[in-house]
Amino acid sequence: MRQQDVHDELRARLHEAAEEHEPDRARILARVERGMAAQARPGHRATLPPLFGWVRVAGATAAVAAVLGVGGYAVASAVKDPPTEKTVAVSPTPSASPDVTSRPPTRPAVPPSPRTPSKSSHPTASSRPSATATASATPTAPVAEGETDGPLWSDGSVDPHSNDFWAQSDVTLKTSERLTALTVRLRVAQTGGVSSAGAWRSLPETDFTQTVTEQDGFLVYTWTLKPDREVAVGQWVFAGQYNHEQGGRDAKGDRYTITGSTDGRQYAVTGGFATHTTADGDS
Repeated sequence: MRQQDVHDELRARLHEAAEEHEPDRARILARVERGMAAQARPGHRATLPPLFGWVRVAGATAAVAAVLGVGGYAVASAVKDPPTEKTVAVSPTPSASPDVTSRPPTRPAVPPSPRTPSKSSHPTASSRPSATATASATPTAPVAEGETDGPLWSDGSVDPHSNDFWAQSDVTLKTSERLTALTVRLRVAQTGGVSSAGAWRSLPETDFTQTVTEQDGFLVYTWTLKPDREVAVGQWVFAGQYNHEQGGRDAKGDRYTITGSTDGRQYAVTGGFATHTTADGDS
């Protein structure tokens, strides 16, 4: 038999016993009244003082009431449903977040009030750099228009030792003043099979940087004087050597340009080359 069935049967029997043993209050009170009346009759020998008799009556009444109360409580406790065990889940006490306790309260952001631009924030006409002064600080490169310019004189020619497969173009420079900057550029037209075969100059090799490139149908030789170097007064030669197709080569498309500086001034010269003549004298 299951425990639940035993509990149900016990509760039913207790209910029945409680109904059968319900006390008769009227009979109990009648017996109390009869006892009090017997003490009042004449000829009855009182064995206890009157006060003690009333104490007995009151004690009996209280005893009856106590019996009734205890009996009712016992019956009510017996018929009460058996206690059911219940489990209550208690959530842990949340701990304070360190962010909440350590950070100061956030205040709403207040947009900055617009400020009136100060007149001093705009450059005045007197404080602005002068475009004229900036332009004049950088000297403009001169335009070469001829074979002479100031202290510079120049000439272009094809070396007489050139032949049907190989040639050398000579650029001759004369300067009557010491030069602090110098660039010589020789342009040999691509007439067919033209390729570099070397280059040289009569000035010290360590004083110049030299390059050979192909640009827009020309083989270009460039000599540039290094910083802190100088070119003394005198006559100097810059030569470019190259191979070409067999036969005489026409050098009318070849050009040279020279720019030089002295005492803070720039000069420029330019020129061409005579028609190539082979060693046999053919033109």
